[in-house]
Amino acid sequence: MAKKIMLTLVIVLVLVGLLAGIKGLQFKTMFAQGANFVPPPETVTTAQVKQDVWQPTLSAVGSVAAVQGVMLRAELTGTVKNIAFDSGASVRAGDLLVELDSSVEQAQLRAAVASADLARLNLERARDLRGRSMVSQADLDSADAQAKQANAQIDNIRALIAKKSIRAPFAGRTGIRQVNLGQWLENGAAVVTLQALDPVYVDFALPQQELAQLSAGMAVRVTTDAFPGQTFDGKLTAVNPEIDAATRNVSVQATLANSAGKLRPGMYANVAVVLPETERVLMIPATAVLYAPYGDSVFVVEDQKDEKTGAARKALNQKFVRLGKTRGDFVAVASGLDAGQTIVTTGVFKLRNGASVVVDNTLAPSFQLAPKPANS
Repeated sequence: MAKKIMLTLVIVLVLVGLLAGIKGLQFKTMFAQGANFVPPPETVTTAQVKQDVWQPTLSAVGSVAAVQGVMLRAELTGTVKNIAFDSGASVRAGDLLVELDSSVEQAQLRAAVASADLARLNLERARDLRGRSMVSQADLDSADAQAKQANAQIDNIRALIAKKSIRAPFAGRTGIRQVNLGQWLENGAAVVTLQALDPVYVDFALPQQELAQLSAGMAVRVTTDAFPGQTFDGKLTAVNPEIDAATRNVSVQATLANSAGKLRPGMYANVAVVLPETERVLMIPATAVLYAPYGDSVFVVEDQKDEKTGAARKALNQKFVRLGKTRGDFVAVASGLDAGQTIVTTGVFKLRNGASVVVDNTLAPSFQLAPKPANS
């Protein structure tokens, strides 16, 4: 029995040793393969670092305002007798918009005219009698004063009648009317808004450190999401003489032609003040930058020789860069790159320094300085 047990143990030990040897050989082969493993090259899209001339601008967010815009209101109380305009219509200066009932004032005017005629006749008689020394100078002066008072009363009533005819103070476009025919209006009641839409102002603010670069007459470009892809050109016309103590910003105003009436008061707008000088920049697609807390970098594609095989390959060289202003799909590079270098433009987050790559630009995106994305 003891011999059988010993024989069994010997056989088990031999089997364990044989299995351990086989596994050790497998691990040795696997480690050798891992040491010689070369990852397959990554497929990338590339672009060249280009040199360009940019016109520097000062960007801000502004609001469109009418050169002339008012809410017309009733100066006197009365009933709406006539509405002579349509909502949203273009009107000329002096056009009648709303007429209030003035029948009482018209009757008062006729009475005042009769009183003025009588006062005029009395004045003529007094002058004739004074010429014959039949009345005193005081009687003549009294008749003259009564005639003047009668004429002044006529002017007063006519002014009241005129105030009951609400007219356009300037040419423009009316808003939605706030009154109805037959409605009783109190003093100061809103009637309709009137806005002059050509030209228009764009009011915006810039930081005080930009004040030295601003001057009247500078070109201004305005865009708005109401008309995507369209640019409205104008001129900088006013710079506020004081700085806002709370924000340290200076208020600026530009004037734009608006013959088509597309820009409306109150509309949000993006403003770019075009500075007179130009600057040469190196530009790259913004998607080529690997942004990181320790510094921004790009991957430059270079021709290298494989250290083991000596074969030519394209490899990545990660370079840290200092970035400048952005414009459209591009960003300016202040330092770290040279014109003509080839850089990776997409998928940089998954790349590593020294990795082999294959360039395939068949699906490369089209980068533009002034992109106009289609409506989705």
